[in-house]
Amino acid sequence: MESLPLQQAFFNTIKLTMPAHISMVDSIAETLNISYDSVYRRIRGEKPLSMAEIKILCDHFHISLDQVLQLENDNVVFHAPGINNNHNVAFADYLSGILTQFKAFNSFDKRCMRYLCKDLPIWHFYSYPVIAAFKTFCWIKTIQNHPSLQNKKFSLAEFSYDECYSIGQQILVEYCKLPSIELWNFESLNSTTRQIEYYRDAELFANENDFYAVLDSLNQLIDHFQQQAEVGLKFLPGATELTYRESLQFYVNEVILGNNTIMVELNDKQLCFINYNVLEYLMTKDPRFNKKSIQSFNNLLSRSTIISGTGERFRNKFFHHLRNKVEELKMIPRVNGS
Repeated sequence: MESLPLQQAFFNTIKLTMPAHISMVDSIAETLNISYDSVYRRIRGEKPLSMAEIKILCDHFHISLDQVLQLENDNVVFHAPGINNNHNVAFADYLSGILTQFKAFNSFDKRCMRYLCKDLPIWHFYSYPVIAAFKTFCWIKTIQNHPSLQNKKFSLAEFSYDECYSIGQQILVEYCKLPSIELWNFESLNSTTRQIEYYRDAELFANENDFYAVLDSLNQLIDHFQQQAEVGLKFLPGATELTYRESLQFYVNEVILGNNTIMVELNDKQLCFINYNVLEYLMTKDPRFNKKSIQSFNNLLSRSTIISGTGERFRNKFFHHLRNKVEELKMIPRVNGS
């Protein structure tokens, strides 16, 4: 990279990845273990970056060199956090990673999140402690297959997951600061209701009271989200109008299921997160991919119904449908105890 314009483009790409309050010079000096003067000489183009330095900076800032070189090919580089781990991270650490991401989003003056939802976003379950405890147990036992839960049944008394709930509440605080446009569908609750049904039929609830407590908590969650949709603003359970936060544009599509994709605009840059392996995600800064993803999302919006702040009839229909799914689980309880 001997060309000055390319080297300047490389540093501009780095700058776009960073929140405004963090010094690019400080970060590069620390990453390359060089002086501030040496960083400035590279930024000004007085000293070319070595291939070793380029690799270090690309790895550290998760940058695609193809993007910097403006190579017109079909390759898209994704960042996959934890891909090199041979074991599952502690679930509290997983939630802490989401919290860090949301705090980074909110460090930008101009920010907006678009969410194409196949399933209910993970942070919403931490609105209430009972459904949060069940979902956390389910993710750790059934998805991560943690050996400590191999022969365990879900019990509120034994598995409250207070630490995870606390982190989840912090995520919700940050979520409420982030304006979002969310596209849901009538199937968005299916994975959760099927998990509850499976645990019921497999007799994995410790007692019947816990089973019904989970259903009641899930209904609380549905009620709370409907309240946010009615005013088109985000807020925590129990909040007053004085503490309502950023805007929520809530759409429902009756045909498309979606694929749990998050698109975030932060000042002049865009990020795209794609869910895989249930809990994992891929992230890319590729402008071509992100532009196309946002165009596709906006196209789906044009064929969807907005139910936030307006559309009362369809909004009531949608949330009534979700509550019916929960009520259906009460029909044939098959759990031990009484």
